[in-house]
Amino acid sequence: MNDKLTKNERRQQARENARLAQEAEKKREKRNRLMLQGGIVLVVLAVIGIVALVLTQTMKPAGPGPVNMVSGGVTFTTDLEVVETPALGEGEERVSRDIDFDALPVDVAIYVDYSCPGCGTFEQTYGEMLERYTGNGDINLTVYPVNFLDANSGTKYSTRAANLVSCVVEQQPEFAFALHNELLSANVQPGQNQPNWHTDEQLIEIAETVGVDPNTELKQCMKDQRFAGFISGNWKAASETGLLGLADGAVLYANPSTGELQNPDGPQRLVSTPTVIINGQQWNSATDGDLETYILKLIAENGGADEAAESAEDEAATE
Repeated sequence: MNDKLTKNERRQQARENARLAQEAEKKREKRNRLMLQGGIVLVVLAVIGIVALVLTQTMKPAGPGPVNMVSGGVTFTTDLEVVETPALGEGEERVSRDIDFDALPVDVAIYVDYSCPGCGTFEQTYGEMLERYTGNGDINLTVYPVNFLDANSGTKYSTRAANLVSCVVEQQPEFAFALHNELLSANVQPGQNQPNWHTDEQLIEIAETVGVDPNTELKQCMKDQRFAGFISGNWKAASETGLLGLADGAVLYANPSTGELQNPDGPQRLVSTPTVIINGQQWNSATDGDLETYILKLIAENGGADEAAESAEDEAATE
């Protein structure tokens, strides 16, 4: 058939065939390019989805309260390690710690507000001693953060500082004791009704000075004030329902400075900070004397006479 075409017709047909082939190639390239772009989009979306899932699982709190604070407080034991507990679940009540008041280690619990001047003075006076006795296993120390002085700062500093501690207890517990101590140190603790309340960014910087990694997870926990409700719940429970872990028949002071006691038949409520409970009884320097002497006496009474003597000798050697 093509043999009957003229030379000019064959040239035109060749050109048309080339044109059609070129168009077909362009369509194929465009189709491949669209398929490649679509594949890349799907891969990117898949990666974003995986990252979002990981971040959600990482940032997601295990409960209204932080891990390791199911009682409302964080308990430090030998070598200042945090006693592991599950998180306080939604609607669950705070669970009292299992304590044997007739055996070692001596149990010490402290209720603190990080903007309370008295808490700062207490920590600056007894912090090193408590760190030493906790580290060597003579006592278990539980810190209950509360926020009843929030209104004094205008920035809810008590809640924000306690939230930071809670975030660290859950995420980086090995630095929790040092952070607690630092927040109540003379150089950091702002004190009641003072103008120099630390911002969230400054609080994270303070945490960084004691070894805390200021990573995205910690910053998000701080930004969200993830445990603010938990800290408020601590104050509500302690000031209304009463303190956990008291010995049978223990009565707290209604006014520690005057020695007035609360109604023994009613709930034993938190009225001020710092409130120190030792083996289920409230310690008051006015009636019980020096804290270290009081603790050493309990260590001896509970079968740790040698340990008490060694601790006293070590203390004397450092003076």
